[in-house]
Amino acid sequence: MRLTPPCVCSCLLSQDGYYSHRPKEKVRVDSNNENSVPKDFENIDNSNFGARSQPQRQTPGKRRDRLQEKAQAEPGWKDNAPVLSKGSNEVIQYGEAKGGSPPAPPGRNRTHSAGRRAPPGAGRAHLSQQPQQHPYHPQGKRPATAAPDIKYDQPPKCEINGKEAISALSRAKTKECRQQIAEVYCRHKEGQLMPEKVTRYCPLEGKANVNVQWEDDSSESAPATPVRIAFVLVVHGRASRQLQRLFKAIYHTSHFYYIHVDQRSNYLHRQVVALASQYPNVRVTPWRMSTIWGGASLLTMYLQSMKDLLAMRDWSWDFFINLSAADYPIRANNQLVAFLSKYRDMNFIKSHGRDNARFIRKQGLDRLFFECDTHMWRLGDRRIPEGISVDGGSDWFLLNRKFVEYVINSQDDLVTSMKRFYSYTLLPAESFFHTVLENSPHCESMVDNNLRITNWNRKLGCKCQYKHIVDWCGCSPNDFKPPDFHRFQQTARPTFFARKFEASVNQEIINQLDGFLFGSMPSTTPGLKAYWENVYDEPDGVHSLSDAQLTHYHSFARMGLVRAASSLQGDPNDSSCRYFSMGHPVSVHLYFLSDRFQGYLVRHHATNLATSKLETLETWVMPKKVFKIANPTNGFSRLQFAEIGTEWDAKERMFRNFGGLMGPTEEPVGMQKWGKGANVTVTVVWIDPTNVIAATYDILIDASAEFTHYRPPLNLPLRPGVWTVRVLHHWSPVAETRFLITPLAYNKHQPIRQEDTLRLHNGPAKNSYMDQSFHGLNPVLNIPVHLGQVEAAKRNAGLTGAELERWVDSLVGEVWSAVDMCSTGPSACPVMQACAKTMWSSLSPDPKSQLGPPRADGRIR
Repeated sequence: MRLTPPCVCSCLLSQDGYYSHRPKEKVRVDSNNENSVPKDFENIDNSNFGARSQPQRQTPGKRRDRLQEKAQAEPGWKDNAPVLSKGSNEVIQYGEAKGGSPPAPPGRNRTHSAGRRAPPGAGRAHLSQQPQQHPYHPQGKRPATAAPDIKYDQPPKCEINGKEAISALSRAKTKECRQQIAEVYCRHKEGQLMPEKVTRYCPLEGKANVNVQWEDDSSESAPATPVRIAFVLVVHGRASRQLQRLFKAIYHTSHFYYIHVDQRSNYLHRQVVALASQYPNVRVTPWRMSTIWGGASLLTMYLQSMKDLLAMRDWSWDFFINLSAADYPIRANNQLVAFLSKYRDMNFIKSHGRDNARFIRKQGLDRLFFECDTHMWRLGDRRIPEGISVDGGSDWFLLNRKFVEYVINSQDDLVTSMKRFYSYTLLPAESFFHTVLENSPHCESMVDNNLRITNWNRKLGCKCQYKHIVDWCGCSPNDFKPPDFHRFQQTARPTFFARKFEASVNQEIINQLDGFLFGSMPSTTPGLKAYWENVYDEPDGVHSLSDAQLTHYHSFARMGLVRAASSLQGDPNDSSCRYFSMGHPVSVHLYFLSDRFQGYLVRHHATNLATSKLETLETWVMPKKVFKIANPTNGFSRLQFAEIGTEWDAKERMFRNFGGLMGPTEEPVGMQKWGKGANVTVTVVWIDPTNVIAATYDILIDASAEFTHYRPPLNLPLRPGVWTVRVLHHWSPVAETRFLITPLAYNKHQPIRQEDTLRLHNGPAKNSYMDQSFHGLNPVLNIPVHLGQVEAAKRNAGLTGAELERWVDSLVGEVWSAVDMCSTGPSACPVMQACAKTMWSSLSPDPKSQLGPPRADGRIR
């Protein structure tokens, strides 16, 4: 799809939708590195990482003037001048400037300004690049730039004049990080950091690639001396049940399991420690690191894990295999053991291909990087050491013990130099082991196959989604889904694992794999189609929640108590099912059934009014349907669904903020899902709770479009209440959806004070969501403005305490419903069921992920 940015709301070109230039929502940090350079991915340009500053809102004129000045200052601007015509898949914003006349109705002979079409490459970090024109290319000379006034504990030992280093210093958050960046830069400038020449010990010319064979019929006889495997599980996040399913699938008493949990994933660490206590061949790293995508810390973590495993004299292992919780086996454990026993002297590692120069450029190996403040900073150029061949590819591998011992214990020039070189390298785990293996005395043991299949979708997976943590662009694979199952059985090469899988995206594919590997569970198995994922646990502390989350979870708990009281059928003398809420929630889970989000499960304390005893209850709240087709007989059938939310995942085409829990400071994204059909233009209108038209724009959808998404640059804070988004075609209603901006009952995790409610709940300054006004469209759209609504909104904006909670609950009740409740223990309420006996509670049976003792054959599953 092609889009033209409108004059009010600048957008970025995207094949799958469009993005505002506004700051992105927080994205979960992904600790699992991927091969950042698929062979046929040619359209990443990592040249445009300049200094980042706090984003500031600009008027359309200022933004346009700034872009024109920037463009005119660039060589060849006239050749790439913006085109002022409209094209397919544009987004066009219209409205009256303040004090101007109202616009003509959309689709009815209206006149409006089409936005300037973005010049090729404008605002994108993943468009096709011309290497010879690369502004930061080592061969190009860059003008010296004066460093801004940056505070250090100790002044730098050299003059810092590199553009990228100055940019990194201006963006680093802590003094310690700035000091480290300056020290690394100066050491590199003085030639003290990088090895210039490295010794090659491989006797071969070029790259070795042993051809290995394997019959996928399980007919190979059991080896006389089977290998024993050290599985290193590198995990993060909160998907403990999916991790337990993986563990069940790969567990055998003959092997060893060493688990590293990201330093920020405390809930998962608690679950893993409990898991390890059940099995003597499972251990958790006594140290934890915060690993980031592309970071040097991931290589450090692997090297330390290898060192630990070699030091464990009671663990006699033959192969090192790294896995994440997003991996799953596609062959049985005994098949893997038979294969590795046959090739016990080999190392299995996936290379990028033949074009080494392209790999170096795309991977950023000719750039200097440094990790601090949980960010990978780009500091300038560097030279590849002479004397060796640099290689790389996937950072998922199987290495034999001999090579691991060489990597950890050798003091030769190759290993020591490569450890130095890759300490300042982007995505080092995707290249370090490849380069050392290819140039080492072990080079003839290299097999160009990591025994895995990865679900690459170049169009969706290469979105530069990690810019907030690394000064580079990369790719990430998609999740497997049921239509992909045949791919596991049709691989032409030996393959034992696949990635990625996420049960919160699709669990059915994991159920299918389990059935293929171990036999299907009976259809009556409890929880077979259900999936639970924890999003909050009491030991995490409420500081781990946003104020919007905390507000919603409390409201959900109160909704459950109202439902419990309603079971008394209005008897005023019976208090056995009446409760008073106590304290913060105990835990919160996402609940899915048949791969559909079913809502939140909030466990909370409450005092029973009949007994005055504290009970622990769990409330299930489900989102109400808010999308509806306005007029199915109007002949428009392309729009299938529309939704508003935050944390849009363009790769999986879903909102990661399940249920859209949003407060006044959120920046919502509008998403539309389309069926096939003719090219069409629709108008999208955003309406706030007082009927103020906050934004409106046209979308020109081509015949092949599947999803579109857009974040209008609305001024914050948004007015609390239920918002409406309408989709129109030729000025006729097509569909509408609603979303809730919930007033905050908490600010910085404390009950909110009135000065903060007045600041956060009154809507934007001057009731103006954008720099253009759309009130001239109210009569056209038949949206009456009631002064009563406006006055009520002003009164509600000052509410605190119990009155604020009642307002919150009334709004939350418009888009959520309390479906059921249960008790974790004895309850005085006679109709209250036990959580363990329900089909939905997070405490109900879940045999597919529950662990048990090993059987006689050494397996759990």
